[in-house]
Amino acid sequence: MVIVAAACVSFMSAAASAIISTAATARTDVAVIEELLRAVEPLAIDAALEAERMHLEGEAQRRQMVELDLQQARYEASLAERRYAACDPDNRLIAAQLEKSWEATLRRVEACEARLNERQVREDAAMPDFAGLAHDLGHPPFGHNGEEELNRLADSIGGFEGNAQTLRVLTRLEAKVHDDDGDRSVGLNLTRACLDASCKYPWPRGDGGAGLEGKFGYYADDADVYAWVRRGAPERRTCLEEQVMDWSDDVAYSVHDVEDAVHVGLINVDLFAGAGARDEVVAIAREKYLPSASDDELAEAIVRLTSLDYWPESFSGSHRDMVTLKRFTSYLIGRFCVTAQIATQMTYGDASLTRYVADLIVPDEVRAEVAVMKAITAAFVMRRPGAEAEYSRQREMIAELVHALTLDEGRSLEPSIADAFALAETDAERFRVIIDQVASLTDVSLVHWHRRLVR
Repeated sequence: MVIVAAACVSFMSAAASAIISTAATARTDVAVIEELLRAVEPLAIDAALEAERMHLEGEAQRRQMVELDLQQARYEASLAERRYAACDPDNRLIAAQLEKSWEATLRRVEACEARLNERQVREDAAMPDFAGLAHDLGHPPFGHNGEEELNRLADSIGGFEGNAQTLRVLTRLEAKVHDDDGDRSVGLNLTRACLDASCKYPWPRGDGGAGLEGKFGYYADDADVYAWVRRGAPERRTCLEEQVMDWSDDVAYSVHDVEDAVHVGLINVDLFAGAGARDEVVAIAREKYLPSASDDELAEAIVRLTSLDYWPESFSGSHRDMVTLKRFTSYLIGRFCVTAQIATQMTYGDASLTRYVADLIVPDEVRAEVAVMKAITAAFVMRRPGAEAEYSRQREMIAELVHALTLDEGRSLEPSIADAFALAETDAERFRVIIDQVASLTDVSLVHWHRRLVR
């Protein structure tokens, strides 16, 4: 596998280099990327994933070697210091030699520390893993349905948005560090780069613009920490690490939602046999996920996807079909991710890309394919018969629980959240704490809280 991975990655690198050398524009030629992927997938997808695993293992080993070098250097410096301290100062020749030896070991310690710091800076700059872990922290029970209901309930205090709530969780609600006065939590005490990597919508409520009207990145009472996070960042632009996280999120749930729906029987893999399903998916994809795409572009995306060798032809729930479905999931995720990686490297080269030195380049055709995958789930899962009644009941439960906690005046809040309620000075601040409490619950725990508190 390692040999295959090396060979395929070498081929992909050579092909990309050749394309870069002949490209007439800074933007990636999507047709060229399609030809490249057509030539190497799915073998190249396997190879890319294996190469990534090998790279991460190699990085960990190199860091460990630097750390061991530093430990050895510090030991030798400590030993040299003790030898110098034990030397008779009247024996000047030996003392001078021991002093030089001590100084040499100290210089080695400084060099090892510099190497470790340099590696740490590179690792700190690569924040997509953290951004991925932090992304859903602020999302409330029942997903976007719960988010919309909490936003309606909290309209008078600045609304609710899952990504703004993520910033609040990371910098206020999580218990690790308090401010100098000891009264207010400042969250996990993360670096600016970490927090910026989790900032998907760098603007306040109401400034989202067309298509993003309800999206925002922070609440008014978190404006000070948001200003600190974004200091020096380009206005309304997200960093590369956040873009990677955002694309990864789109890819993961667009593919896995379809996989889950096929598995439980909500979607038939031959759904595009008739024109009606195709037209419905195209309309939803353009309306909800990719307004910039034309109907023809989205229809072509469906043709490309269903023409892939690994698109399942049927699904009966058998073990063989399960293998086929999971193979489809793995390769499709690989297709979407590898294409973006190659396109970005073709545009910016092989240099280390972090923060604001580059943007993630995702070919339009691949964005259309992901939009189609999202639309399949929207059409056959979210809009299935009976779904709206379920969503309505979820919103009702959230509203009733918020009302019950408000009337309860903080007595039923979790102890860690009750502290903030006690410190709140206004009704608006107290209501925000109640919203924080409800947003922190899982789907199951909200049902339990509702059963316990709502009469």
